[in-house]
Amino acid sequence: MTELPRKTSVVAFVLLYIAYCISYVDRAAISLALAQIGKDFNLQAADLGIVISAFFLGYAAMQVPGGWLSDRFGSKYVVIITIVMWSLFTAFTSLAWSLTSLIAIRFIFGIAEGGFPPASIRAIAEVFKKDSRPKMSALLLSSNYAGSMVAPLIMAPLILALGWRHAFNAIGIAGIVFAVVYFVFVPYLGRPDASDKDTSTKAENRAPMRELMKNPLLWQLMVVWFGLSCVNKGLDSWMPLYLLQQRGLDLKTVGVVAPIPFVMATIATASGGWVMTTFFAEREKYLLIGSSALTGIFLYAMYKAETITMLIVFQSLVYFFKSFVLASVIALPTKLLRDDQIGSGIGMVNLGGQSAGFVAPVAIGFIVTGTGSFDAAFGFLVAMTALSVVVAATINTAQPKLAPQPA
Repeated sequence: MTELPRKTSVVAFVLLYIAYCISYVDRAAISLALAQIGKDFNLQAADLGIVISAFFLGYAAMQVPGGWLSDRFGSKYVVIITIVMWSLFTAFTSLAWSLTSLIAIRFIFGIAEGGFPPASIRAIAEVFKKDSRPKMSALLLSSNYAGSMVAPLIMAPLILALGWRHAFNAIGIAGIVFAVVYFVFVPYLGRPDASDKDTSTKAENRAPMRELMKNPLLWQLMVVWFGLSCVNKGLDSWMPLYLLQQRGLDLKTVGVVAPIPFVMATIATASGGWVMTTFFAEREKYLLIGSSALTGIFLYAMYKAETITMLIVFQSLVYFFKSFVLASVIALPTKLLRDDQIGSGIGMVNLGGQSAGFVAPVAIGFIVTGTGSFDAAFGFLVAMTALSVVVAATINTAQPKLAPQPA
């Protein structure tokens, strides 16, 4: 792959970072608007859980296809199309007239956005050298939490000032404008194997998924990230409503305190690739085990917290340690996979995480509706961290590359 000027690589990285932040503002908007949407449509907690999960069902379904498309054709146009489409369906959310229409719009919104994560990591592989990719991939993923951190600061005032429908229109238009900026400033690098003249190499590159599907490490990473993503998606989706209903805060206060844990998550994810490669090379499983276990411990402490201050402190520690897991499960494939497999491999791992985005919100919705409180919901999330610990203990990362380099 042709080495790009450093300035081009930096510009591409910055724009991908901003795009990720926009995607998280767009998806977090629904959580902050849940109270108003539930009131307008007369919905129960279980109904709201289905609305949230509809997005993640579509999102999960596009992880592997999005990775394959970016491996096959290069990342630029996959990134641009996903930004445009998710921005359109963010705006279309404002047109919902019933529970069914809201579920359908959010499901298509999830499909539209689902190809972006693997395409963005594919883009990192296109613009950075192999030894820099784990650190740069993890640094890029810190945008997930930076976006989640700024989302309440942007969306809570917008919803209060404009109402939830016009707020969705505003952020949808902003996304489309950004897609034009990305198109102008990021070069198209073509198909990853466009310059490859060796027919045997091309034959091998046509079936990267066959090799990936046979590798146990990717499946293990998928399950580990599923468990921690249940915590991730469950808290992201339900914490605003939990703070409003169970802890008695108002929307303005929620908009102030909700971003605080994401500061810790941003720091952990940004440094996670460096921590993994510097201190846990060939021993990444221990970083995964320790981080998953500490996530569960502080999650229980968060549930038992008697004050809002202590709840936010423990939630910040939960987000800090779970973010090391995110950084590691995404950085590892960029370290071990061939260039033509990175998008598909990331898609596989992220399929586990995004499947949790479908399972956790709807599960919590039904638990809260059935029990009348969030107590059992926290038990469910702690159990998911235990699943991640058990599976992480079976991982062996002290091994050769997942797939040999083509002859």
